[in-house]
Amino acid sequence: MLNTLTTLIDTYAIRYAWALLLVAGAFEISWIWTLKMTEGYTRLWPTLATIPLALCSTALLAMAMKGLPMGTAYAVWVGIGAVGAVAIGTLVYHEPTSLLRYLCIGLIVAGIIGLKLLSGSAS
Repeated sequence: MLNTLTTLIDTYAIRYAWALLLVAGAFEISWIWTLKMTEGYTRLWPTLATIPLALCSTALLAMAMKGLPMGTAYAVWVGIGAVGAVAIGTLVYHEPTSLLRYLCIGLIVAGIIGLKLLSGSAS
């Protein structure tokens, strides 16, 4: 039974690798946001929230890597987290913005799209 369950999970992980990677990226953004709220790990509840969010993010990344090249999966995961962190920093914490900063974020997004388009793996 366990072997059947493992095979089923592997099959779905390969088939839905990109979807898993997007969800992993969402958990990455949530994790980095709660990390900011810990204020240097001095606040209990945000600190406790970072642990399961980080674990979910990396577990989903690992599952996505069953169907995607490691470098592609990791680069996209980090890119999603970086873009999300900048968006939250700008919208929630009023971090400075500039045209050049938005251009740099656009380059990250273009890289993510490029990796998706050039990937010959699971869709």
